[in-house]
Amino acid sequence: MEIGVSTFVETTPDAITGEVISHAQRIREVVEEIVLADQVGLDVFGVGEHHREDFAASSPAVVLAAAASQTQRIRLTSAVTVLSSADPVRVFQDFATLDAISNGRAEIMAGRGSFIESFPLFGYDLKDYDELFDQKLELLLKIRESEKVSWEGGHRPAIQNLGVYPRPVQNPLPVWIGSGGSRDSVIRAGLLGLPLVLAIIGGRPLQFEPLVRLYKKAAEHAGHDVSKLPVASHSHGFIAESNEVAAEKFFPPTQQVMSKLGRERGWGMYDRESFDAARSFEGALYVGDTKTVAEKIIQLRKNVGVTRFMLHCPVGTMPHDDVMRAIELLGKEVAPIVREEITRWEAKRNCC
Repeated sequence: MEIGVSTFVETTPDAITGEVISHAQRIREVVEEIVLADQVGLDVFGVGEHHREDFAASSPAVVLAAAASQTQRIRLTSAVTVLSSADPVRVFQDFATLDAISNGRAEIMAGRGSFIESFPLFGYDLKDYDELFDQKLELLLKIRESEKVSWEGGHRPAIQNLGVYPRPVQNPLPVWIGSGGSRDSVIRAGLLGLPLVLAIIGGRPLQFEPLVRLYKKAAEHAGHDVSKLPVASHSHGFIAESNEVAAEKFFPPTQQVMSKLGRERGWGMYDRESFDAARSFEGALYVGDTKTVAEKIIQLRKNVGVTRFMLHCPVGTMPHDDVMRAIELLGKEVAPIVREEITRWEAKRNCC
């Protein structure tokens, strides 16, 4: 069971003071958070790509590379790379370079993204949303497979037997598929034999179990070894010394961000009742003390089949010290509880 952190490098106004920190400061803070995550024994850190004012990381590979030379073991991934509006050649080159700097710890999490700002920014039409992702993913996997590439598609100039460099330390460079939970996306990941990341940020996490089964069924149908295909979750959360402290610190920035997105996308306002329901044991928020969060992760592993858990922290702007403390608690206290219980549970299943 791998445990890690993901971030969108938020620069929203502070929910209490209204202060907005600079993109530069927040990027530097995230590098410190990655270094700490490595020091406390976490397995993976993900940085998401966005192209809007309230998120500072338009180039996750660069942020991750800044931390790569200061870390030893932690894996470094995008979360996600918006592949539909990116050039797969450049994506591969960036993450192969990150792989070199980190000596084989880079990963690409490819997704469509839930924000659309990158499409007009890079000259793409949203009517091609699905086709763009399919073609870009095909090219990315071809580059990963072979040093010399020949490829032709409708949304990028053709490549005829050209080399793509540098080549990564890892062969193959890991490519995960990020999914918001659609059947089509999990089936695609399974048929391609690619690891799957589910954004479990609403509803009941246990409701995602049929999607994991569908993913594995598709992979098995395509002839892939299901036992070698990991499944990850990306879930909002925060850890503090008590459930009450965690909730009181995490609710204001979460409400601010979710309400803003609600206004943009036509959702209702995010209130405390919704928040408290989501942080219940059956809910999708992993907010609380170390025991509470550990128990929820264990439940997710045992009942959904997730083998990597990524705590998305913060949601909105939170004090850097609070985020650092949450990462420390995740690595030093939550992760050992989860790993010990899952090891014991798997040993019992295998022998009986």
